[in-house]
Parts: sequence; structure tokens; C-alpha cells
Amino acid sequence: MGNLRFDVLAFGAHPDDVELSAGGTIAKMVSEGLKVCLIDLTQGELGTRGSAETRKSEAEAAAKILGVKDRINLKLRDGFFQCDEESLLAVVKVIRKYRPKVVLANALDDRHPDHGKGAELVYQACFLSGLVKCEIKGEDSSLPVHRPDAVYHYIQDYQRMADIVVDISGFEDVKMKSVLAYKTQFFDPNSDAPETPISSPEFLDHITGRNRSMGRDCGFKAGEGFEVRRPVGVNSLLDLL
Repeated sequence: MGNLRFDVLAFGAHPDDVELSAGGTIAKMVSEGLKVCLIDLTQGELGTRGSAETRKSEAEAAAKILGVKDRINLKLRDGFFQCDEESLLAVVKVIRKYRPKVVLANALDDRHPDHGKGAELVYQACFLSGLVKCEIKGEDSSLPVHRPDAVYHYIQDYQRMADIVVDISGFEDVKMKSVLAYKTQFFDPNSDAPETPISSPEFLDHITGRNRSMGRDCGFKAGEGFEVRRPVGVNSLLDLL
């Protein structure tokens, strides 16, 4: 991708994390002309259904549906990655390479431990990426420091109080199409794969219902919620209207 700069990097511990919780937001940003790149931390190889190979092809299909510019997989170990030096520098490298204004990351706490770990990993990497003395070895050692302006954590399985809700009215369909690109992960009446918490037909209804519930709280048809770790600064309260 050369020196292409992205406005937004959207990180997920597993392929499909971003689509499920921020797919509408991403589709909307793309429609507004923003350049978005999806970054999967792992290949989801420990998932009960599908394989790393099938999830790779599904992830590519989902990215095309959302219209994002690129999708990258860092191939950290599913279930076992930690917030250690090696993993942090892998994330720092892509942040410095693509210099996003905004970063989206996993939920701060969630049913799957990888989600909370992914949130912490990305948050720390965003800070380290701005430190001059945080060095990357090898061919990327000359990448200039960069710290994103904001990190937003999308809400996942656990119901959490959102600090920000994005209006995704009109983008629900493209979001759900991107989710359904993961055919091995969600409900398929013809599948004989073991059932998981996300493979029941009710799960997709839950996603749609939560989008509408979050939207209703803010006067939207549908919304996606995000949390922040520090206050959001504005020049005037009227800027929030």
C-alpha cells in the first residue's frame, strides 16, 4: 500500500468483530469519503466453526461489502496473544505506517477474553506509537512517530453504557450483509457444525435489535455504541448537537 494514509484503522481481535459491532459506522464513514482499513489481530483459528482459511476468504468478502480500502491480518495467536512487546510493536508498526486520525478497537470488557485483551493491546500501542524512543527494528525503523487523535471502543457481547452512539440509519442492510459474509460463523440451517453462542438464528435478531435500541435512545432509527477512556473535548456544548 506504499505510504497510503488511512483516516481510520478499525482493529478486531478476530475476523467479524468489527462488522458485528461497528459495521454500520464503517459503511457510513466510507460513504462520506473516509479511507478505512480493517486490521484483524488474529485469524480466528481457535473458533469452533470454520477455519483460518475460510475465515480469511469470508473476511475479504465482508471488506468488499463495506467498501473499505484494505484489510490486514497481523496473525497473532488466537486465544494466546498478550499485551507484550512483540504484539505491541506489531500494532505500533501499522499505526505509524498508516497514520490514522481515529482508531476503533474491541470492547473494554467482554465475554471473550480476547476482546478485552485486544482493546488493551491497541490502546497501549496507540500511546507507544507516539513516543520517539519507542523503536521498531528492521525495514520499518524509519517510520515516523504517530499518535491517533482518538481511540473508540465498540460495544460487543456485553451490554455496556455507550459514551457515543453513531447514527447508522440507512446502513443497517450493508452492515448485516457484511456480517452474513461469515457463512461459517452464523446461522445456516444446512450446516452440521457445532452450535455456538453466535450461530443461533436469534443472535442476528439480537444484533439488529440492539442497533435499534441504541439508536432509539438518541432519536435514531439505528445506532452503534462506543466507549472512550478519556473525556471528549469540545469548544461548545452546541457542537454536540
